[in-house]
Amino acid sequence: MRVLMLGWEFPPFISGGLGTACYGLTKAMSQIGTDVIFVLPKPIDPDFASHVRLLSPRSLAAKRMAGLAADYELQEMQHVKFCAVEAGRGVSPYHTPEQYEEMARERARRVRALDRGEVPAEGKEAAGVPAGASGPTTTTDYGGDLFSQIERYARLATYIADHEQFDVIHAHDWMTYRAGIAVSALTGRPLVVHIHSTEFDRSGEHVNQRIYDIERQGLHFARKVIAVSHLTKSIVTSRYAVPAEKVEVVYNAIDWNGTQPPINPPAIRRDEKLVLFLGRITMQKGPEYFLAAAKRVLEVMDNVRFIMAGWGDMIRRTIELAAQMNIGHKVLFTGFLRGGDVDRIFRMADLYVMPSVSEPFGIAPLEAMSNDVPVIISKQSGVSEVIQHALKVDFWDVNEMANKIIAVLRHRPLHSTLREHGRMEIHKLSWADSARQCIDVYRDAISLAHAE
Repeated sequence: MRVLMLGWEFPPFISGGLGTACYGLTKAMSQIGTDVIFVLPKPIDPDFASHVRLLSPRSLAAKRMAGLAADYELQEMQHVKFCAVEAGRGVSPYHTPEQYEEMARERARRVRALDRGEVPAEGKEAAGVPAGASGPTTTTDYGGDLFSQIERYARLATYIADHEQFDVIHAHDWMTYRAGIAVSALTGRPLVVHIHSTEFDRSGEHVNQRIYDIERQGLHFARKVIAVSHLTKSIVTSRYAVPAEKVEVVYNAIDWNGTQPPINPPAIRRDEKLVLFLGRITMQKGPEYFLAAAKRVLEVMDNVRFIMAGWGDMIRRTIELAAQMNIGHKVLFTGFLRGGDVDRIFRMADLYVMPSVSEPFGIAPLEAMSNDVPVIISKQSGVSEVIQHALKVDFWDVNEMANKIIAVLRHRPLHSTLREHGRMEIHKLSWADSARQCIDVYRDAISLAHAE
């Protein structure tokens, strides 16, 4: 089977769980022999990934004229070809349309300043301009709003699809649904959409109507829908009126390499306990509930430090909130972490807490458990359907959250039991199993298409 996969982020350019999930799923499909053509909205930078091998470099000039980058492969994925399209800079699946417009305006201001000679040469990179460029410059944003980027990605995806052979289309999250619909209409191949997060997860009841409409259109056009949890499936069926029999649940997983974390990981201070929040600092992730619980913990335990690793639209508000609570000296903000820094911060932690308000799945608790860290997760998360050896709490119940944090930090038997059983539990989770379930969904979608 050959799959045309449409995604919006992939290592090394990731900013959240979507990229991690796409990587794990695609790698597993390659390992079980499924051929994948992965279409991305930006070219990979060889400086960030030495394992990249470009394909058909002779056609690069023609591809550039069409708005495409050179095809490439990753050495670890023998059955995967990546096709990158030039769909603009700074495009993230986690930006709202308003945030994207502000970034586009800021970038345009920088480029105009460079054209007027107001930006020194060393500032060109910050403005998004090649260091060697001279004379008038042009931005590669291809339009000042997020939706124009999505439409451009859809047009370029159809160009790629017209030159490739595949049996099914797999589109990840709303930003690729328009492309999936266009490719399916062009080729007649069935579309499977994968929903990792809904607009209701990201925005609560204050949904962006345009995003909701795109999500609904993709969910109804698709032959089959893959949801990352039963929690997400229930939102899809109740809020988007998608028939339940059309939606299949395929849980995320984690790459387990069998290595053990260091016996004596580094610590800020040997007598301090470290409690970690790692994720986007945004409404969906519940950072204010984490701080509220932290304040209650610090009222009875002084030797605890809380680390908030991540970035998001609530970062400034969260820092100010910690100061207002008079716990700012006990809360460390690291900013966005990637690669080895993520594993290092996990291994420093005594406990990981995920207080998400609405979490379709949540891969970070699995990463914590793989690093021998006990976890507390909100009951409003998809991952709570999968793991049993974690403490669970309603995101809004900060008193209970604080009590559970104190219990894990104070009682070594509880801490050890969560670690040991959690380590055994994640052995059962496999991206290969998730990939096989996706392939079963593909077969169902193809059968439905042939039945018409």
